[in-house]
Amino acid sequence: MAVNSQMEPEAQSRGANRILVTATIAFTLCFAVWVVFAIIGLPLRQELGLSDSQFALLAATPILTGSLLRIPLGIMTDIFGGRRVFTILLLVTAISVYLVSKADSYPELLISALFIGLSGATFAVGIAWVSAWYPHERKGYALGMFGAGNVGASITKLLAPTLVTAVSIGGLAGGYIPGGWRFVPFSYAVVLVVMATLIWTVTPSHDIKPGLGRPVRELLKPLGHIRVWRFGYYYVVVFGAYVALALWLPKYYVDVFGVDLKVAGALTALFIFPASLLRPVGGHLADRIGARRVMHWVFATIAGISFLLSFPDGHLTLHQTKMAGVREILPFDQNIWLFTTLVFIIGVAMGIGKAAVYRYIPDYFEEDVGSVGGLVGAVGGFGGFYLPLLFAGALFLTNLPTSAFFVLFLFSSAAWVWLHLTVLRILRSAAPHLEHEFDKREHPVAT
Repeated sequence: MAVNSQMEPEAQSRGANRILVTATIAFTLCFAVWVVFAIIGLPLRQELGLSDSQFALLAATPILTGSLLRIPLGIMTDIFGGRRVFTILLLVTAISVYLVSKADSYPELLISALFIGLSGATFAVGIAWVSAWYPHERKGYALGMFGAGNVGASITKLLAPTLVTAVSIGGLAGGYIPGGWRFVPFSYAVVLVVMATLIWTVTPSHDIKPGLGRPVRELLKPLGHIRVWRFGYYYVVVFGAYVALALWLPKYYVDVFGVDLKVAGALTALFIFPASLLRPVGGHLADRIGARRVMHWVFATIAGISFLLSFPDGHLTLHQTKMAGVREILPFDQNIWLFTTLVFIIGVAMGIGKAAVYRYIPDYFEEDVGSVGGLVGAVGGFGGFYLPLLFAGALFLTNLPTSAFFVLFLFSSAAWVWLHLTVLRILRSAAPHLEHEFDKREHPVAT
């Protein structure tokens, strides 16, 4: 590390703790901003008369830009330090979300949404920043704690509807404070400015910059490793699928179980909270027993439960040839509480898995967490964009709402197989003389 490599351990520990707390709070706010159009969408569409396709593009723009920008911003964090990069991103995002509160046309909204995507890219910034300050044996816990900021999506879903009605459409202070749906982005803009000020004043001014003085070509070199892309695919299963299910489940509850949207949102939150808040647990487990072992059980759990959830309600019909008649066998009825419990378990597995994936990165690329973490986050973010499209395509082809979980089963099974084959390759390379002995008790091999 080019800067602060000689810092006293006690001083670095205090600085690391301040960075972890402030970065986690900031990322939580940024994640809430990243999905702001999911809440203000309905009144916004009515006021501006947007079509379905216009609104779909508007909502997708921050997700896409936030995913794409994770790579360059992760590298910039390694070079310039997280304190500087995070502060600038918060201020630019604050301006962008404020402009949404003043927008009167679709082009204005679209341009603002483009820059709001920066809020999603703060994940790569925070991962690189926190990783640089924490010792190797505590990186998993620290990165997991920071990643719990994903819960910001729930904050928006729970808080923003109240903010929409908190101020009348006419606004306050002669219109300087807008009302209605416009009060939501205005409020977020104010909070982001406060958070930027807090980061700049509370965190250590002398930052750790592992990429300082290194050419960009060297910083990008790890992205050519297949291992990095494998980590990215793992992150699609635990993060991209999390985003996809968070968007898909409310409609699923309404269509399949006939509950109203408010109940559907509350039940969806039972999936969102463990999938976000258990990241520190996943990081701690990865520190203790290794990320590879944690991911083995995570993928197996997601695949097994999603396979069960992919079965539609009904029964098999048995046509008897020798004895005339039809018999109904193997009846299957999945009630709402069984479904919610199984989805909750998937959320637990995803929350643990998201941290474990990022615990891999410092083990292999300790000096390149910014670039590698950015790419892994970008690949996972794209998963949150295209998996809902695959869910919709599966529903169209089969007319079965449960087909979405079969898509998840295929993705998680492929991840488990890839991980398993990787473990076998490592074992065979390390101990080729034991290649045919793995199944014998007298020759145990730890994985």
